[in-house]
Amino acid sequence: MRRRGRLRGAWRGRRNRRLYRSRQGMILGLCRGIAEMNEIPVFWLRAGVVFLAITTGIWPVILIYFAIGLYLKPEPVVPFTNESDDEFYSSYTNSRSMALHRIKKKFEQLQNRLRRMEDVVTSREFSWDMKMANKDSL
Repeated sequence: MRRRGRLRGAWRGRRNRRLYRSRQGMILGLCRGIAEMNEIPVFWLRAGVVFLAITTGIWPVILIYFAIGLYLKPEPVVPFTNESDDEFYSSYTNSRSMALHRIKKKFEQLQNRLRRMEDVVTSREFSWDMKMANKDSL
């Protein structure tokens, strides 16, 4: 009883959540992910899946469960703070090579920027400008 209250309180106000496989789930985290998205107790959802499996035949429900579980993305480790985080996570889970390409491109841009800054700081004009600024302050 106490646990259910904590679960509902922890997820209150998060109705716009996407459907992910939960990282704390038992088997693929599918039931927990659906329960957290809809803010219902996991126990009742699991009981419903077991009841459905018993009444319709075990194999169809197991095959559908595993197919959906393999199709869904795992829940992000860290919650998103903005839309670009969500976009990056989606691109990473859809195509890891594209995500790595984006990261590589970003680091190349940062490296070029750092190289330009180093060129300015190590140039002779910068050295003379610093010397002149020190003489003017005396």
